[in-house]
Amino acid sequence: MVLDSPVVLAPMAGITNSAFRTLCREQGAGLFVSEMVTARALIERHPETLRLITPGKGESPRSVQLYAVDPKVVSLAIKMLMEENLADHIDLNFGCPVPKVTRRGGGAALPYKRKLFSSIVEASVKAAAPFGVPVTVKMRIGIDEEHPTYLDAASAAADAGVAWVALHARFASQLYEGKADWSAITRLVEHMAPTGVPVLGNGDIWSGSDGLAMMQETGCAGVVVGRGCLGRPWLFADLVAAFQGETTRANPTLFEVREIMFRHAQLLVEFFEDENRAMRDLRKHMAWYLKGFSVVRELRSQFGMVASLNELRGLLDQLTDQPYPTQVGDAPRGRISHGRPVSLPDKWLEDPDEIPAITIDDSVSGG
Repeated sequence: MVLDSPVVLAPMAGITNSAFRTLCREQGAGLFVSEMVTARALIERHPETLRLITPGKGESPRSVQLYAVDPKVVSLAIKMLMEENLADHIDLNFGCPVPKVTRRGGGAALPYKRKLFSSIVEASVKAAAPFGVPVTVKMRIGIDEEHPTYLDAASAAADAGVAWVALHARFASQLYEGKADWSAITRLVEHMAPTGVPVLGNGDIWSGSDGLAMMQETGCAGVVVGRGCLGRPWLFADLVAAFQGETTRANPTLFEVREIMFRHAQLLVEFFEDENRAMRDLRKHMAWYLKGFSVVRELRSQFGMVASLNELRGLLDQLTDQPYPTQVGDAPRGRISHGRPVSLPDKWLEDPDEIPAITIDDSVSGG
C-alpha cells in the first residue's frame, strides 16, 4: 500500500468515526483507520459494528481495525470483508491496554502468547492475500517492563507477511502516562531492517515538528497520530507541511477553527442520521477545539451542552477571532491516565508458548 503521506490516523474508540476521519482526510492524513471493531461482532453482523466500518463519502483507502483472540474468527471476519468488498486495508489491534480487553487476553496482552499471536496474524494475512489487501499490526512495547514483547512479535508478524508494524512506544501498564519511549521505536527499526518490513512510530506527536523529530530520531517510515489530533484535525496539515520542509505552521485562527467545528457537526449529523445524537457526540470535542483560546466561561459552558446545529451556529458566531495559541494548543491532550498493573486472564504469564483455550467472548468493543 502506497500512502500519499506517511501519516496515519490511529483508531480511537468513540472518536474516529467516518465524520472525524473525513475531517482528518481533508487535512492531509494518508490513512485513516476505523474505530476498533471485534471480529466476532463483525461476522455476527451487529448493526452498530457494520455502521462503524462504513466509510465516509469518497473515503479511500477504506481501513478497518480488528480485535480478535481466535484465528478462526478473525479469518472469517476478514473473508467477509473481502468478499463483500468492505475494506482496502486491515489493521490488527495488539496494543489496546484497557482492562476490558486485556483481561480477556486481547489487545496488548495477546503478543505475550507467541504461538497464538502468530496464528492470528498468519490467518489474517492468508484470508486477505487472495484479494491483494494488506494486513498490518499495531502494538505496544509489551505488557510491562518485565514482559516486553514487541521485538519477538514484530519478527513473527514479518514472517507472516504483514505490510508494516506500528509501535506505540509505551507499555500497556503505562496506559497513557509519562513520555513515550521513542528509543524503543529506534530499536524496532533496527531489528526489522533485515526483513524489509517498515516500522511506523506512535506516541507523543503533538505538532508537525514532533512528527518530523520522531522520523529523524528513530528512522521510522511514518507516524501514527492518536490523541494529538483531538480537537485538532489540522495537525495532519501541520505534519505534511513539516515533512515537506515548510517552516510555516498550519495552525488556524479561531474563526477558522469555528468553521471546522461546524463542519464536524454537519458530518456527525450525516453519520448518525440523528441530530440529537450527533450533538451529544460533538460535546466531548468542544473543550479540545477551544483549548488555549480565550472564551468566556458562560459561552464555553454552553458549547458543552449544545443541542442543535442552529444553536451551535449561534454560539460559534459569538466567538471573537484570535491567533492560534501554539503554546497551549500543542500541549498534550486527551487521556493522561495513571499507569497500573495490567488486568490479565488467570495464569496468563506462566507460559508464553502455551496456546490458551479460546473460550473468551471477544464481543467487547472500544479501546
